[in-house]
Amino acid sequence: MIIREEEFQNHSMSKLIKGAVVPRPIAWVSTVSQDGVRNLAPFSFFTVASMNPITLCFSVGSVGRDKDTLKNIKETKQFIINVVSESLANQMHESSKRYGPNVDEFEEAGTDFEEGDFVSVPRVKQSPVHMECKLDQVLEIGEGNLVLGRLVGYHIRDDVYIETDKVDPHEMKPVGRMAGDYSYIRDFFSLPNNDLPK
Repeated sequence: MIIREEEFQNHSMSKLIKGAVVPRPIAWVSTVSQDGVRNLAPFSFFTVASMNPITLCFSVGSVGRDKDTLKNIKETKQFIINVVSESLANQMHESSKRYGPNVDEFEEAGTDFEEGDFVSVPRVKQSPVHMECKLDQVLEIGEGNLVLGRLVGYHIRDDVYIETDKVDPHEMKPVGRMAGDYSYIRDFFSLPNNDLPK
């Protein structure tokens, strides 16, 4: 099947794109409002934008008004990206539900928190990796908002850290986002690999 741009309106392109761009890492983003309300929400349009300066980015869709995460970041210029491990997946899912701006998603999801060291934002206590960021810029792209944040602090749990500055994926146990579901990321291989199907 070939789908031309003028035919996109006849297909569910969102499903086709999200089903092909997988598995996606999940940025579990914590923020706080100007009134001090904690916010926690997952975003699977997430990656590294630059290594010099170290800049992380994730995309926030538009729903007629800024989502609480985006509003908070625009106002405070700070956020934390927490890595979602298998043990936190249910809490992450709970925090993905639509809540009002005065609701604390940490409480709703039953997620423990501790204060950030470099930004005035809470982080998910049990997350294996936290990346504290200060806002660089928000780029409006169509109906999306690409948030770029400069890394100002990095936390990694001792059992996840490997000497020579590596991350142990077996201990981190990250969760990936598929189309509508999620995936374990447990099996790894090097290339070239003669056991791969041809």
